[in-house]
This record gives sequence, C-alpha cells and structure tokens, in this order.
Amino acid sequence: MFAGLETLSGVGPKLKPLLERLVDGDTLWDLLLHLPERWVDRRVREGFDQVVFGEVATVSGEVHAYQAPYSDKAPHRIQLFDGTGFLTLAFFRADGRWLQGQFPIGSTRIVSGRVDDFNGERQMTHPDYIVDPKRGDPPPEVEPIYGLTAGLTNKRVHTLAVQALESIPDDLPEWGDPHLVAQKGWPSFRSALSGLHAPVRYDEAAFEAARTRLAYDEAIARESAFALARASRKRRKAPPIPKAPVEQSRLARSLPYQQTGAQVRAVAEISEDMSSQSPMRRMLQGDVGAGKTLVGAMAAVQAVSGGFQSAFMAPTEVLARQQYETLDGLLAPLGYSVASLTGRDKGAAREGTLMGIADGSIQIVTGTHALFQESVSFRNLGLIIVDEQHRFGVQDRMRLVSKGISPHMLVMSATPIPRTMAQAVHGDLDVTILDEKPAGRKPVETRAIPDTRMDEVIDAVGRAIRRGERAFWVCPKVDVDDDDSTAVGRHAALKDQLGVPVGLVHGRLKPTEKDAALEDFRTGRTRILVATTVIEVGVDVPEATIMVIERAEGFGLAQLHQLRGRVGRGDKPSFCLLLYRPPLGETARERLETLRRTEDGFEIAEADFKLRGPGDMLGLRQAGATDYRVIDLSRHADLLAIAKKDATAVVESDPDLAGPRGQSLRLVRELLTPKIETGSGS
Repeated sequence: MFAGLETLSGVGPKLKPLLERLVDGDTLWDLLLHLPERWVDRRVREGFDQVVFGEVATVSGEVHAYQAPYSDKAPHRIQLFDGTGFLTLAFFRADGRWLQGQFPIGSTRIVSGRVDDFNGERQMTHPDYIVDPKRGDPPPEVEPIYGLTAGLTNKRVHTLAVQALESIPDDLPEWGDPHLVAQKGWPSFRSALSGLHAPVRYDEAAFEAARTRLAYDEAIARESAFALARASRKRRKAPPIPKAPVEQSRLARSLPYQQTGAQVRAVAEISEDMSSQSPMRRMLQGDVGAGKTLVGAMAAVQAVSGGFQSAFMAPTEVLARQQYETLDGLLAPLGYSVASLTGRDKGAAREGTLMGIADGSIQIVTGTHALFQESVSFRNLGLIIVDEQHRFGVQDRMRLVSKGISPHMLVMSATPIPRTMAQAVHGDLDVTILDEKPAGRKPVETRAIPDTRMDEVIDAVGRAIRRGERAFWVCPKVDVDDDDSTAVGRHAALKDQLGVPVGLVHGRLKPTEKDAALEDFRTGRTRILVATTVIEVGVDVPEATIMVIERAEGFGLAQLHQLRGRVGRGDKPSFCLLLYRPPLGETARERLETLRRTEDGFEIAEADFKLRGPGDMLGLRQAGATDYRVIDLSRHADLLAIAKKDATAVVESDPDLAGPRGQSLRLVRELLTPKIETGSGS
C-alpha cells in the first residue's frame, strides 16, 4: 500500500508528478485516500419521460431524424424517439458524416449525459457515452467522479484507483469496535474502499456507510494517538504546584471589576491541574475580550507562590510587550517581579533580564521566540502560557518545555470554534471555555454600508480623528493593479484626503517594520492604521473606536469578528463599518447580518461553520483541524466523541497496545495518522 505511484501500470515520468499533486502524496495509499466526490447513476432509464432536467441520465432510443447546423455556431442535432417522447442530441463543431455514420436513421442507441431544458424540449449536449447495443455493453451502472487537476481525466484516475485497490491485503484485522461496526452495519475497511472506488451498483446508502466507516477509522486512529499521549503524560511526573487561594484572592480584590463566573471556573480547573503530579496541558479558549490574560495571571500567581517561574509566550513583539504591560500593571503593585524579553532587547538591558531569569529574581517573563533561545536559562520554570497557540509549531512549544523540569502548560486562543469541534482541533488538550464577557464592556455598533458611500465613511473617520480618537482601516489585499480595495492604495488616499499621519501594515513588510507600524499607532504617532488582516489578533489600542473593513463580503465571519474585536476596548462608543460592494449574494448578506446581530463569538463560529465549513474558519487550518483525509467535520463530529471513548478504553486496559485490538489500532494509526501533531508538547 505504501509502494510508489510509479508502480502502477501506465504511470510514467510525465503522469507521476500530476498524480502526486492531485493526491498530495506519492504512494498507492495516498491515491486510495483520494476518494470520489460523488457517484453518477448510469443505469438505463425506462423512458425519456423518466429523466429530470439538470441531471445525468442514461437512455435508449431510436434515431428519428438528423438536422445539419444552419450556421457555424449552431450544433448538429440528432433526434431520438422511444415511445414516451423525444430527446435531442446536440453536437457543436462536429463532423456531419461521422455523426450520420454513428446514428443511422432507424437504429437504436444508448446515450448517457446531462439532460437540459432547451426551449421546453429535452436536450443532451455531447453525450458522455454513445453505445450501439448490438456491438457493445451499456455504460457502467455507476461512475465515481473525482476531484481532478490539469492533465488528468476522471477515467484515468478511476482506472488507477481500481488498480491500487489490489494492494490492500485480504487479511487486515478489524480495528473498529466490533459491536459498533455490527450495530452500524458498516462494511469492512477493504470493502469500504472498494465500494467507493469500484462500486458494482448505484447505492447511495452503501456509499454513505462506506464513507462513514472510513471516517470512523480515521477518528479511531487519531483518538488512539491522543489517548496514548494522555496516558504517557499521566505517567510522567511534574512538580505539583500547591493551590494559592489567598494570593489569588488578593489579586482579585485589587481589580477594578468583578471576575466573571467563567473566569472563576477556569481558574479553579487550572489550579487543580497545576496541583497534580502530572504536567498540565490545558487549552483556554475565549472570545475577544473574555479575560484570558487575567486567568493566565492567576495561574502565574499560583506558580510564583509555589516557588516557580512563569513564562508567557506571544507570537509577535507587539503582543509580547502588550502582555508585559498588562501583567506588570496587574502584578507589580502586589510585589511580583515581571519582565519582558524579545528579539529587540539588546546590550546591558538584555543581559540584566537574562541574569534575572537565571537567578530567579524575575518571577514572570513575557516574550516571543526569544524565550527559548539557548542563552535563556530559567532557575525554576514551572508554568508556560502560550498565547495564540496556533501560531506556534509543536517544536516551538517543545523547546520552551525543555527549559524546565516537566513544566505545566496553558495554551490560549481567541478563536472561538464550535464546541462540537473542540476535540477535533485541540487533540489531547483538556479544554476550558470562557463564554462570558466582563461586565461593563461596551458593545460595538456594527453597520453594513455599500461602498458607494465611501466618501461619507471617510468624513466620519475624519471627525473621529479630530475628537482625539483613532481608527483601523482593513483592506483585503496589499497591492493589486486591477483592484482599488488595497492597503497601499487606501493608505495613500486617506493621507491625501484627511491630512493626518496614517500608518500602513501588511504581510509583505519585515517583522521589524510591522512592529514599528503597530507601535506608532499604539502610541498615537499615527492616528489611522491601514492594514490587511495581520492585525486581526491581539493589537490592543483603547483609543481606537472605529474599525472599517473594505470588501467585507469577502471575509469569513470568524475573521470579521476578530477584526471587530480590535475596537470597543476603551470607554467611548465604538463602531465597526462593514463596507461591501453591491449587489450582495445571499451567503454574504447572511454573513454580514449575523455579525450585525450578535457579538457572541461562539454563535458566530457556529454560523461560520454552517456557511463555510471547517476549512475556511479562522485558525483551524493552522491548528491542524482540516488535515483530515476522510473526516468531514460538518458530518462526522459525533464520530470523534465515539472514537475518543473507544480509544481511551482500549489504552487504559492495554497501555502498551500489545493485545489483538491494540495491535490493530497500531496498524490503523500507521495508515491514518501520518503527520499528526498533538498539542501536548510531549
């Protein structure tokens, strides 16, 4: 099954790279995992009156008439009759003599193709199959249809997939729960693959059962890997950090606001984890403004009270500095020592910070990738908090873990996702959700405005700037000649029209240039920041009261929600203006209306999931949720929960997977978890 694609008959040096690009791999197994997208029913219908416009149909009829084209652009027409009515076959730019040879008047022909309505009559243009029943068999009863790439035909891919089926051994063990497989009436693994690539008859229920079976196989493969990671982590020892209710209450009393119930619950769960002898691996997932940093600060207080240091890791220097300022404001007045370490720190200041981390006088440090460089040595690192965790790879987290003796880890994300998907996205992490907002946070008024009113929007932004406020202006592209919705173009226009300092930030800038532009806006040196979506996470500017998003209809709901979360952080009324180019399509209208109606990130995530599917939702591609080969999260989320329970039971009863079921799980993991990353950092 893991033989190269070149071992297939007919695959040479030209075809191999095309196939590899199509199936995202180079083995027969990769080809078999490139499942058909749908199946076409090619069974011969009883009569022309059975066909439905817009669908593929296979019919048999007698050739009734031939009509030559009346102009170069008109088709040749051949009329078939079968006793229930007529069907016209249309052929453009065809050879008339060849057609008359294929369709002699009075002969019977079987044709298969899409039937459309042409002036109230049935018409099939360029049939997929033309068969003389006296000389050949009718088309196959069912035809699998594959996603393709340039240079490959459906017939070629199907032929090669059927050939690849021969590589599957006959004696594969059953790795699924036998009771579940029997209860669901699922075919075996081998039968499921054969039933999708080489079905004998058209049977929608059988296709669905086979696909669901393979989705379960992938789910059990992933979940057994996660169950092993969890079991391994439980066996590892971590220094237990005692709960610190007195110190945490002191921090809570110093706040100018009340903690939410969700924050209190989150702190309790994290405290429990940290006080155990197994290393904590917990995901804290919260909406924009739900108060994740305070929960992280509470965990850091517990770590320091137990004699340990805490490290907060952020993906950019701007976010690391913001985090430092927030934590320093919260904790320094209570006597805690907080510092920051980023790539920008140089010379004596950097050396002083490194010494403070090494001798333990710095108790809490925030920083970027700089935190896990070789020169950084912690005296007693007990807690790691990773912000916007999907922006870091497993190796990054591992390198920071190596700075301590099995430290506890809390990863945080501001990307709400549907609860049904939390297990799929976060793997073996325990998940805590902050689903309440702190009291008193002002809602952001959201308006959808056609871009024909651009001048009014620019005037409104100008008035806000004159009142001392600041504004974000987001564009979908950096700089494209044939489109005016670009960051570079809008930056120049706003500078010219408003006559105020305007910043510009986009993905093509160097990291230092990006940081400088964000810092200028944060400190007020620029009053408007024109940007692409690079500012969707973490930039905290309380003076910013307006978020303008151009061509908003092209963004995903979750992404629009993240961008909107950049404003409404101060005490002034804030606005999010969604500029769209009319006319709006139905989906785009629904998306903008959802955003206008609610600020609940989890409700928005559910709506985005229904509208766009998991692949396009913000953060999920980076988090690895969309690298499933078979599972469709919108249809198979329930299988993940079933597989998790099943895999956990097997691993608990057979930790080494030495028994028959354990051995079979090893095999399916080999097949269906080729590049899995677990979030454990273990």
